[in-house]
Formats: sequence, structure tokens, C-alpha cells
Amino acid sequence: LADTLPLEELQMKTTELRQKSKEALEALLVAHRQRIMVLRTLAHEKKIKNVHEMSGVRKDVARVLTILAERT
Repeated sequence: LADTLPLEELQMKTTELRQKSKEALEALLVAHRQRIMVLRTLAHEKKIKNVHEMSGVRKDVARVLTILAERT
């Protein structure tokens, strides 16, 4: 599911995100939300090793949504 984008591209700084187009940000948002779904499933099955990754991905979603809101 979340394998569409490499993990390095999912974890970006705000300055890098601001340079991306709206379409790229929306694609990144979809990838982040898919990654959250996968992490929730893994957490529920107790198969996740890095439990803090989910909070980081949620913060990335918030960053992307903030930048998209600033552009409208």
C-alpha cells in the first residue's frame, strides 16, 4: 500500500514540501494516509517495531495539509 513512495520521500522537511506542486503534495498526502493505515494494522497485530513512526507520519500529514491550506 504505502510502498508507492520510498520512505525517504515520505519524510520531508517543510521547506522541501513548500517547493512541491499541489499535485505532488496531494499524492504525498495519499501515501501518508495509506502508511498510517498500514501502521495501525501492524500496531493492532503487535508486529510494529518503531511505534513512534505513526506519530511522525501524522505530523507529516498535518504539515502537508497546512501547506495546501496556505495555498488556497
